[in-house]
Amino acid sequence: MKNLLIASLLIAPLALTSCTRTEKNVTLGAATGAVIGGVVTGRTAGVVAGAVIGGVTMAFVSKSKRSGYCYYKDRRGRLHEARCR
Repeated sequence: MKNLLIASLLIAPLALTSCTRTEKNVTLGAATGAVIGGVVTGRTAGVVAGAVIGGVTMAFVSKSKRSGYCYYKDRRGRLHEARCR
């Protein structure tokens, strides 16, 4: 089990390198939601619900109304709209 956890922590960043910023935001939102859902409820259903809610929320937040544009958050937390990468 320990080896599986270490392997997943090493492979996960490599899997995200080819993703767009919106895809990375959705992944981060789902992971954060899963952790929060698991901590708050202590049940598997809470983990799943948190992952779904976090992923969907970040999908809507990161998506721009204009085609081909995405929202990006800078280091200070401000949102900027620019072409998707």
